[in-house]
Amino acid sequence: VIRLERRVERPKWVMVAVPVLSLLAALLAGALLLSVSGNDALDTYERILDRAIFSDGALTSTFVAATPLLFTGLAAAVAFRMGIFNIGGEGQLIMGAVGASGAALALTDQSPALVLVAMIAAGAAAGAAWAGIAGALRAWLNTNEIITSLMLNYLAANLAGYLIFGTKSHWRKLEGSGLMFPQGRPIAMDHYWQPIQLGSVSVPLGFVIGAVVAVVLLIVFRRTRFGFQVTVIGDEPRAARYSGIRTKRTIFGLMALSGAMAGLGGASDIGDSRHVLDPKGLGQAGYGYTGIVVAALARLNPVAVVFTALVMGGLNNAGRALQGPDFPAGLVGTLQAMLLIFTLAGELFTRYRVRLPSRTAKDPAPADHDQPSEPAMGAEA
Repeated sequence: VIRLERRVERPKWVMVAVPVLSLLAALLAGALLLSVSGNDALDTYERILDRAIFSDGALTSTFVAATPLLFTGLAAAVAFRMGIFNIGGEGQLIMGAVGASGAALALTDQSPALVLVAMIAAGAAAGAAWAGIAGALRAWLNTNEIITSLMLNYLAANLAGYLIFGTKSHWRKLEGSGLMFPQGRPIAMDHYWQPIQLGSVSVPLGFVIGAVVAVVLLIVFRRTRFGFQVTVIGDEPRAARYSGIRTKRTIFGLMALSGAMAGLGGASDIGDSRHVLDPKGLGQAGYGYTGIVVAALARLNPVAVVFTALVMGGLNNAGRALQGPDFPAGLVGTLQAMLLIFTLAGELFTRYRVRLPSRTAKDPAPADHDQPSEPAMGAEA
């Protein structure tokens, strides 16, 4: 019988070979799907690369699309490292956008540097506070964080919508067309986040901030006491309690840190791209749920999330560019799902080795019925 045996150690070649083979398998399966749907696989892959990287402005658009996915991917990766399933990245990003836009609007007459810092702090704080609700319920009341964080997504979306469409709030434009058609107040142009120019490519400031944060998170998880506690609780919760680790505080702190990452994504959305609180746009984008996919593909490694977010951002851009009568909108989404499925399936082989059946003993030789049997010992003829 074929069986799986857990690896005591993971060889380095396995950690490299399995992701590469998983990617190749996903590409082959995608090619088969494209062929069945009537599209040329090689031509489609070539067009995806062109729309994501090589055509004019494609790489800039990829960075823009990848920025919110980077932050929500970090949010999911942070929580999942300890087995805490934060599904609320969507709501935490929205609350981060609320906090960051509110800070920018309140500090309209201040210097751009001060407003930038205030937006980052307000976005992270709002996201952390929103995730902290689910974290506190999980830590002290043992409430399922999947349900609470998911339900908080809808509450955040409704709250943001109420600020723009249901009341004359600080966030709503109350002059001109805003009197007749509810819309958010845009932040001052001086407070837009200026992108980093790398040749002909414009990298959003939010993406740069996210990449720096990813490196810091990797150091925190690998080199600090907090990171050690997270690892112990994730691997052996009972051992963590017996060793004196304050698991409740750690759970709450980790959820708050996860929410802060998503909240930074909301601040980046305001500063880098929209420049206004847009509840409908944020609700339709689905950044929080895609961030879970990004974290899974990156194996919960914060630095790997940076590159995975770029891949997913490029696929999203290519999907919008390829849509047409002969190329359904959902086809690129299906290709993304295949990439996730094959990557997660490949993860199984990094943790387990396959043991094939082996014959431990030879089968006995068949009896020869043509020869007479020998008499028993002591029998008389």
